Amino acid sequence: MGKKDTELTSKKRKTASERTPFIDQRTRAIFGLALLLLSIYTLFAMVCFFFSGGIDQSLVDKGLRTIVTNISLQSDSPAGKFGAWLSDLLINRWFGLASFILCYLLIILSLRIIGKDITRFARKIFLSLVLMLWFSVCADYFSELIYAAIGTQRIYLYLGGAHGYFVNLWLSSLVGQVGTFFIILLSATAILFFGFEPTFYKCVELVKKMFAKTEEVLPDVISEKDESNENESDATMGKRDGSSENEGDTAMGKKDDDGYREVDENVVGDIYAGVDENDEHFIYESDRRNANGVSVESDERDEPEELMSFSTGQTNDIQLVVTASRPAETVSQNKPIGNYDPTLDLSNYKYPPLDLLEERVSGKSKVTDEELEANKNRIVGSLKNFKIDITKIKATIGPTVTLYEIVPAPGVKISQIKNLEDDIALSLSALGIRIIAPIPGKGTIGIEVPNQHPETVSMRSILSEKKFQEMNEGLPITIGRTISNETYTFDLTKMPHLLVAGATGQGKSVGLNAIITSLLYKKHPSQLKLVLVDPKKVELSIYAIIEKHFLAKLPDEEEAIITENEKVVNTLNSLCIEMDTRYDLLKQAGVNKIKDYNDKFIKRQLNPEKGHRYLPFIVVIVDEFSDLIMTAGKEVEKPIIRIAQLARAVGIHMIIATQRPDVKVITGLIKANFPARIAFKVSSMMDSRTILDASGANQLIGRGDMLISVNSEMTRVQCAFVDTPEIEKLTKYIASQQGYATAFDLPEYHADGEGDGNEVDLGAKDPLFEDAARLVVNSQQGSTSAIQRRFSIGYNRAGRIIDQLAAAGIIGPFEGSKARQVLIMDENSLEGLLRSLE
Repeated sequence: MGKKDTELTSKKRKTASERTPFIDQRTRAIFGLALLLLSIYTLFAMVCFFFSGGIDQSLVDKGLRTIVTNISLQSDSPAGKFGAWLSDLLINRWFGLASFILCYLLIILSLRIIGKDITRFARKIFLSLVLMLWFSVCADYFSELIYAAIGTQRIYLYLGGAHGYFVNLWLSSLVGQVGTFFIILLSATAILFFGFEPTFYKCVELVKKMFAKTEEVLPDVISEKDESNENESDATMGKRDGSSENEGDTAMGKKDDDGYREVDENVVGDIYAGVDENDEHFIYESDRRNANGVSVESDERDEPEELMSFSTGQTNDIQLVVTASRPAETVSQNKPIGNYDPTLDLSNYKYPPLDLLEERVSGKSKVTDEELEANKNRIVGSLKNFKIDITKIKATIGPTVTLYEIVPAPGVKISQIKNLEDDIALSLSALGIRIIAPIPGKGTIGIEVPNQHPETVSMRSILSEKKFQEMNEGLPITIGRTISNETYTFDLTKMPHLLVAGATGQGKSVGLNAIITSLLYKKHPSQLKLVLVDPKKVELSIYAIIEKHFLAKLPDEEEAIITENEKVVNTLNSLCIEMDTRYDLLKQAGVNKIKDYNDKFIKRQLNPEKGHRYLPFIVVIVDEFSDLIMTAGKEVEKPIIRIAQLARAVGIHMIIATQRPDVKVITGLIKANFPARIAFKVSSMMDSRTILDASGANQLIGRGDMLISVNSEMTRVQCAFVDTPEIEKLTKYIASQQGYATAFDLPEYHADGEGDGNEVDLGAKDPLFEDAARLVVNSQQGSTSAIQRRFSIGYNRAGRIIDQLAAAGIIGPFEGSKARQVLIMDENSLEGLLRSLE
C-alpha cells in the first residue's frame, strides 16, 4: 500500500502543478471577461471625458489616492471619479486621441484569452501599437497648427497627449515644422506600405494608369515616328537573324496569325511553381492559404490568377512574358525557410479533450485476498489429486481475470497439467478457465481464472496513459488492458492489417469503436482518412457527422458511410486505384514507403506541379465482412486481398470484422495477409482455430474479453468500454470545428462497360467545359493533368471534364498512359461545335 500511496500522491502533485492559471478554461473565461468589461468601461470613460473633462481637471489633479479615499469628492463624469482620472491619464498624460486604439487592443486581447480565434493576432497587436504612437504625434502636430492659425491657446484637451506633445517639441527644435511634417508623412507612407500591403500595390497600379494616360495624349507625330522606326527595325532583324524568332517561339510559345503570342502552358506552370526543376525546395499551394482555405495573397495581389489567364485578345499580349516572370521573383523572395505543414488548412483544429469520455473505475482491483487464497488452494488441491506437485505459485491480478503462474516440480510433464483444464474449472466452479502451457519466455505454466467481480476498463483511462500519449508516429491505437493491468497499445502501420472476429454481443462493435476513438484522439484530419463500410447501416452511422474532417468516399456520393454492396465493391476498387497512384508517386520520389515520401514532401523536395501531394493514412474499416462475402463474393474478396498484399507501403490499412469466423469467409488468402488478429468470445474451438490458428477464444468470458494474436504471440486483453453517448460527444466536438469543403475524394472507378465517353450526359456540363475545350484545342494536348494544373482543380473533376470532352467529340478515346488525341484542329471549328451543343 505504501507504493500505491506514493504513486497516488505524486500523481496528485503532478495534476496540481499542471493547473496553471491560463490552462484552466474557467480561469481564462473569468479573466478574459474582466478584461473585456474593463476595456468597455475605459472606452465609455474616454467618451465622457470630452463632455466633463474640463470641469474635472481640479479633481484629477489631486491624485489617485486622494480620489479613492476621499468620499466627499464628486465628479461630473458619468464614469465616476476613477473614470475621470483614468480618461485624463490616457488622453492628456499618455497618447491623446490615439488612446482609443488602446481600447481596441484590450478588447481583442480579452477575446483571445477567452478562447476566440483572432487571425494574425501578433500582427494586429504590433500594428496597433505603431499606429497609436504615430497618431499621437500626428494629432498633436496638426492641433498646434490649428491653434496657431485661429490664434487661440491650448485648452484642457491635449489631442496628442503628453507623448505627442514632447515628441513634437523635440522634432520641431531639431528639424523645424517643415522637417517634422516630412517625418510624419514618411512614417505614414511606411505604415501604409508595410502594414497595409494592398495599399502599396494599389498605389503602383495608380501610377501605372497615370503613365498610361500620359502615353495616350502624346502627339500623333511621335507615335507615327515610333511605328515607322519599329517596322524598319523588324525588317532589318528579320533579314539578319531568321532563327531567333523560332527560338523565342519555342521558349515562350508560338505566335498566331495576328502576331500575338500563345504562352506554353508548361513554361507558365514552371514559373508558377516558383522554382527551377533542379531546386530542392518548392512552394506549395497550401502555403498561400490561411486557416479558412482562402488564398493569403488573393486580398493583396492578383498575380497568380493573372498568370493562369492566357487570353490573347489584347494588343499587349506580348507583355505577358513580363507579367509571368514577376510572381517567380516574388515567390523566390518569400520562399518559406521552414518545412511544409500539412495541418495548415485546418490550423485551428483542436484535438478532442479527455473530458468528453467518462471515467468509470477508480483503478483499484476488486479481487480480495480471500478470493486469491481460495483459488490458490483449489488449484493446488486439484493438481495434488492427480499427483502433480508444484514448487511455486504466483498470482497477477487483471481487470477481468487473474493469472496464476505455477512452477511444476521436476519430472512433471506439461501435458499432464494441460489435460486437467476441465477438472480445474470444476474445482473452481468457474467458466472461462484457460491454461497456457508454457508461458512464452517465463518457463512457467499459466492458469487464467475469471474474477468474481470484473472491472470495466474505461476508454478515458487508457487514452490518458503516458505510453499512449508518447506515441506520435504511425497510427497509434490503444484498445484495453492486459492481465498485468498494462495498457495494450500498438501501431497499426506495423500490423499492418487487422482481422476482428467474435460472436454476437461479445464486444466486437465496442472494439471497433475503441480503435476509431484512439485514432480520432491522436491524428489530425490532414493525416488520417477513414473509409467506413457498414452493411448493417447502424453501427458506424454515428461517425457520419465528421465526414468533412476524417472520412473518405467516392466523388458525388451523398453518404460517406458505405452501406450498399455495389458501392462497397466500387470503393474497394477505387482504393486499389489510389494504391497504384501512390506507388507511382513513391517511384517518382525514389522512396519505398509513405513515411519517407511524406518526409520529402514536408521538406519541400517534391514538386506539386508534377502531381506530388501530402499522402494521409487511409484506414478502411469493414464491419460484417461475412455478409459482404455472402452477397458479393469474389468481387469483394479480390480487391481486399490486393490491398492487404500491397497497400502497406503506401499508407492504406484494413480492419475487417465478422461475427461468423467460417473458413468460407476467412479464407486462407485473407488469413495469410492479416497476421494481426483479434478474437472475442466464440462458440466453438473450431471457430477459434479459424481465427487464431489455436484454441482459446472459445474459453473467453465475453463482455470485451479478447485474445490478440500478433505474429503468433497471443495476449489476453480486456477491451476498453466506450459507450454511444461518449462517441456522440466526441464526433459532435470534431464536427463543430472548421472542416474541409468536402470529404476526401477517392479516385473514380468505373466497372466494366461503364465510363465510356458516349454515356456521359452533356446536358450537365461542367462550368469549365468550354474553357477546357479551348485549352485542349489551343495546346493540341488532351491531358487530365494539364486541365488540373491550368484551372487549379482536383483530379476527379478534371477527369470528368475529359470524359465530357470525349463525349462531345473534341478528343479521342482513352489510350492508356498516352495523352488523348485532339480531334478539333482549330478554334473556329471548336466554336461551331460548342454552339451546336448549346
